[in-house]
Amino acid sequence: MASELGKTISVARLEKHKNLFLNYRNLDHFPLELLKGEGLQFLERLYMKRNSLTTLPENLAQKLPNLVELYLHSNNIVVIPEAIGSLIKLQCLDLSDNALEIVCPEIGRLRALRHLRLANNQLQFLPPEVGDLKELQTLDISTNRLLALPERLHLCLSLQYLTVDRNRLWCVPRHLCQLPSLNELSMAGNRLAFLPLDLGRSRELQYVYVDNNAHLKGLPSYLYNKVVGCNGCGAPVQVSEGKLLSFSSGPLTVFLPAEVKAIGTEQDHILPLQELAMRSLHHYYHRFLKGGPLLALWLTAAPPSVCRLLTFSVDKHSRASGGLPARQHSCLRVTTLSERRRDRGASQATQALTSWHVR
Repeated sequence: MASELGKTISVARLEKHKNLFLNYRNLDHFPLELLKGEGLQFLERLYMKRNSLTTLPENLAQKLPNLVELYLHSNNIVVIPEAIGSLIKLQCLDLSDNALEIVCPEIGRLRALRHLRLANNQLQFLPPEVGDLKELQTLDISTNRLLALPERLHLCLSLQYLTVDRNRLWCVPRHLCQLPSLNELSMAGNRLAFLPLDLGRSRELQYVYVDNNAHLKGLPSYLYNKVVGCNGCGAPVQVSEGKLLSFSSGPLTVFLPAEVKAIGTEQDHILPLQELAMRSLHHYYHRFLKGGPLLALWLTAAPPSVCRLLTFSVDKHSRASGGLPARQHSCLRVTTLSERRRDRGASQATQALTSWHVR
C-alpha cells in the first residue's frame, strides 16, 4: 500500500497533476511523500476523504501553495491548525464528518474561500473571524453543538447558502437579516422560540427551513411569500382530560372541542336514525295532513302500509327500528305486488328523509 501510494504521488509530481485522489487509503497521517522537496507546486485539488487523519501538517501551505480545493471529509481531525490560514488560494474546504472541536481564528485569512463545510462535528462555537470571509458563498455547520452563530457572520456579504440544522440555537441574531445575498437559510432541528421580524425582508432570501423547532409558534410576515419549511413547529398539544376514543386498533387519545363533548356521553341513549325519521314523518302527518284537505291526496299516493304506520301511536315501546308491538301485527295484511312496489318507493323516501334529517 505504501509503495502504491508513493508511486501515485511520484507520478503526480512528475506529470504536474492538478488533481490528486487519495480517498479510502486508510491513512492515519498526512503522506510524507506530499511534503518532500518542493512538494506539489502545481496541485490544485486534493481529495483525502474516508481516511483516519487526526491532524494537518504545519507546512501544508508551503508544500501545496496553489491548492484551491481541499476535501477532508470523514476523517478524525480534532483541530484545524493555524497553518490553514496560509492557503491563500483555497476556495473550497470540506471538513465534514470529523471530530472537530476547535476552528482556529486563522481561518479568517482564507480571503478566497467560497465554500466551507463543517457539518457533523463537535463544534460549540465558531470564531468571529469567520465574518472576514468576504467571498464565502456556502457555509454548512449543521449537526454540531452550536449555541449561537458567529458574531460577525453578517459581514459575509457574499453568503448565499447557510445551513445550521440540528444544533442548539435558541435565537437567530437580527443582523443575519442584513445578509444581502442570502438565498437559502436552513435552521431545522434547533430550539428556536422566535425569528427576527425582519427575516425575509430581503428579496434574495427565497427558502427558509425551520422544521422541528418545537418552541417556534409564529413566522415573520415577510416569510409568507417565501418557500418555508416548518413541519414539527409549535408546542405539542397538551391533553388535559384523559378521555379516550376506542378503535379496533386500540385506544387513541383525541383532543375534542367543547362543542363535541357537550353533545353527550357514551352512556346517553341515542335514537336510531330510522326512528328519528319516522317520528318526523309521524309528526308531519298529524300536524299538517290529518283532517286536512291534503289527506285524500296523501292516502292515494302513499303505500297503504305507510299510511297504517302513521296511524300508530309513537312511544318508547314502539320504534321503527325495532318493529311493531305484537298486538299490531294482526292489523297488517299481506300486500299485493303493486303495494310492495309502492312500499319500496316509500322505503327509498324514508332513506332520503333519513339523510335529510341528518343534514
